[in-house]
Amino acid sequence: MNAVDLGELRARDFGYLDAEGHTYLDYTGAGLAPTSLVRAGAERITGGVFGNPHSESPASRASGDLLVRARAAVLRHFHADPAEYTVVFTANATAALRLVGESYPFAPGGRLVMLLDNHNSVNGLREYARAGGARTEYVPVRGQELAIDEERLHTALTARRRRRGLLAYPAQSNFTGVRHSLDWIATAHEHGYDVLLDAAAFVPTNPLDLSRHHPDFTVVSWYKVFGYPTGVGSLIVRREALARLRRPWFSGGTIYAASAQAQWHVLADGEAAFEDGTVNFLSIPDITAGLEWIDTIGMNRVHDHVTRLTTQLLSGIAELRHTDGTPMTRVYGPTDAGPTRGGTVALNLLDAAGRVIDERVVSQDSADHRISLRYGCFCNPGAGEAAFALPLRSLRSAARKPLGSLEEYLDVLGLPSAGAVRVSVGVSSQPRDVETFLDFVANTYRDRVPTAAGLADRAGC
Repeated sequence: MNAVDLGELRARDFGYLDAEGHTYLDYTGAGLAPTSLVRAGAERITGGVFGNPHSESPASRASGDLLVRARAAVLRHFHADPAEYTVVFTANATAALRLVGESYPFAPGGRLVMLLDNHNSVNGLREYARAGGARTEYVPVRGQELAIDEERLHTALTARRRRRGLLAYPAQSNFTGVRHSLDWIATAHEHGYDVLLDAAAFVPTNPLDLSRHHPDFTVVSWYKVFGYPTGVGSLIVRREALARLRRPWFSGGTIYAASAQAQWHVLADGEAAFEDGTVNFLSIPDITAGLEWIDTIGMNRVHDHVTRLTTQLLSGIAELRHTDGTPMTRVYGPTDAGPTRGGTVALNLLDAAGRVIDERVVSQDSADHRISLRYGCFCNPGAGEAAFALPLRSLRSAARKPLGSLEEYLDVLGLPSAGAVRVSVGVSSQPRDVETFLDFVANTYRDRVPTAAGLADRAGC
């Protein structure tokens, strides 16, 4: 098969970007929909009859067959042995995390170990752990690169406990782009832990081989991989781990039988017990098409493409200087595009006096230039606390005070800004997108001292 030229791909599947003069740099937030996938999905839906798969009618069987193909495509993409893994379709990665949290056997004597660098949808697992009587421990990140403190993680995993534990961490930070080692999966297993891998920010630009690494639970959102459709995620789960989960309720689609008067129910086997109601049978088949689309490009080529663009971005950021030679930026995480970082770069812009330019100003100015990027703390408060070096004492103090606004919270913590600016590249990005951003920063903020006038409300964490 001839390799797809990524410049031609941009023109063919993402031509709407250049037609609108739009520079899109928020791929960690969402991938962009390829025109060919959207058209193919519409043709499939309007070219057949598909019904609720919980039946044996021709329409139901048509949907059921496509669901089977989609599960097989997901396992094949991740090199996951069907004898070891199965796939639960969910609304998104957050829904997959909630399934694990509500069903995992947290109990007194058990432990939930998490990195400080986690999305809030992972942080929320601690509420299920608390309700079950298990202890939650956060492992810090360290240094300028904000990488995992491996010594502290090892200490956490080897601490005494009476029950099985759960380690939950991201393969790649959605804040800094740091890639955390997948080797910790095997280490955690050696110490009696199950592992939940948040792969939502990782798999859009990196291959994940589940024949080499064997997390018990892996969560993804497919719109972040190939942009279309939204509203479909997956929990890729080891069958033996799935068997240990206990659902706190049942619903339509998850049972073989139930009695209202006698108040009993029998859950379905395997993944069916975790797919509540009617699955998104019109959109899930687009996963198969999306993975085929990715295969025509090659995930390794996507990875290399994003690495080159990230190198260009970081090099350009490092060269941004005010007239007196002082830096215009402060980057959080690794400052080079080596094996420890992905295509997500978080930074603050600095004025000529070295002060942080409010990220709200940057968001408004970039929008005026038709540049889409992200600002705030990106639903990852732990990475933000580490990046901005917030002491635990101050955070606890802020929690005890009745704060009426985010501005008051920032005053208590002594912060000049609520977060950072995040720039991220993906499969449809081109070098000219990076140059547009760098030119925007240089032309807009060099030697500029911003004012606070006209700012919008801050984005919360």
